[in-house]
Amino acid sequence: MLQVILCSSLMRASFFATILPLAALFGAPHPIQFAIPEEKIRTEIPEKERDFASLIPGDGTTYTYEDEEEYYRDYGRSYFAITKQKGGWDCLRHYEILAAGSIPYFIDLENCPPDTMTLLPKELILEAMHLPGVSCGQIDHRLFDQTRYFEILTQLLDYTRTLLTTRKAAERLLKEIGYEGRGKILYLTQDPSPDYLRCLILIGLKQLLGDRIIDVPKIPHIYRSYPEDPKLLYGKGFTYTRIIEDQPVERDSIEARIMQREFDLVIYGSVHRGLPHHHTVLRSYFPHKIAYLCGEDKHQCKYRTYPNLFLRELQ
Repeated sequence: MLQVILCSSLMRASFFATILPLAALFGAPHPIQFAIPEEKIRTEIPEKERDFASLIPGDGTTYTYEDEEEYYRDYGRSYFAITKQKGGWDCLRHYEILAAGSIPYFIDLENCPPDTMTLLPKELILEAMHLPGVSCGQIDHRLFDQTRYFEILTQLLDYTRTLLTTRKAAERLLKEIGYEGRGKILYLTQDPSPDYLRCLILIGLKQLLGDRIIDVPKIPHIYRSYPEDPKLLYGKGFTYTRIIEDQPVERDSIEARIMQREFDLVIYGSVHRGLPHHHTVLRSYFPHKIAYLCGEDKHQCKYRTYPNLFLRELQ
């Protein structure tokens, strides 16, 4: 019996020691994209006052908004808002435009790789962009089909509310992993400073499962108790700060709790920004109980062979 136990332990140690080189056996990366907290989504289409919103991506002189309300209001009162690929195809701005009750005028959207932003309603957006009278930056209202525009906008707003929320993004993540447990999930990161994908998915998981999600370290700016000025954060903190009610969770003795397998699942919220306790996690959990998120801009991700990798820019 002792010999069987020793052999089993050695096999397990050998398995985890080689898991990363063998990770490709567990399938290709999963696509993932940004999402929007549901409280940011308009319940009704705002009245339109201008053709295009003031903000032009890449033109710093147009980034004039002092608060989030003003930012969303400018999008909402506009028929369209220009957006485009920057460091990556996926951008939080796309979802903010939709949530505000406007339509993204997405430059070069036709060239987006099919496995990137798989849930963005590209065909509807392209149809709106190609309505008669619409060109980049202006609308010829003599030709413009307002009726069809508002039909498309209604569909897009409903779609955003149904499929593009942070809660839905968290549900999809857990479904892809095959998680059906009722225990705790450990959400690890090295650097708690803003990272859109990590923050938005954490918001969704907290909305879905509350204090069963243990973020270590605590990501302070997603909580309503955040004491600092969100405008000092990246993007002035718009959209991703002060969303979640702060619930007390135990964040101490994480290494020991990992070894005791207290958690049903371990998620690394930003794989490029540090993998704390990774050696212990690999020794304590099978690969299907570990997930990794990559929210970086376009790059050749060196982690793409990891099992359960969720890759934002999947080329």
